[in-house]
Amino acid sequence: MMARFPCLYLPEQLLHIIQRGSNRDLIFAADADYQFYLRCLHEAADMHSLTVHAYVLMTNHVHLLVTLATKSSLSKPYS
Repeated sequence: MMARFPCLYLPEQLLHIIQRGSNRDLIFAADADYQFYLRCLHEAADMHSLTVHAYVLMTNHVHLLVTLATKSSLSKPYS
C-alpha cells in the first residue's frame, strides 16, 4: 500500500480528496454500501470538524471536496 503525501493545511482552502479501493477493486456493490459510507462520512466529518461541500461515489472510488476546520481535521499519512 502506498501512503499519501502529507496534507498542506491552509485555512478555508478547499481540498479534493480521492479514496480508491485496493487495486481499484469495487468498494460499493449495493445501494446499502453507498448509504453506509455516507453515514460514516457524516459522522467522521462531525467528529473531525471537516466540512464536506460535495462528493461523488463511484463503484471503485470516491471524490470529496472538503474544507478543514483545523490542521488535525485530516489524518496523518501512514508511516
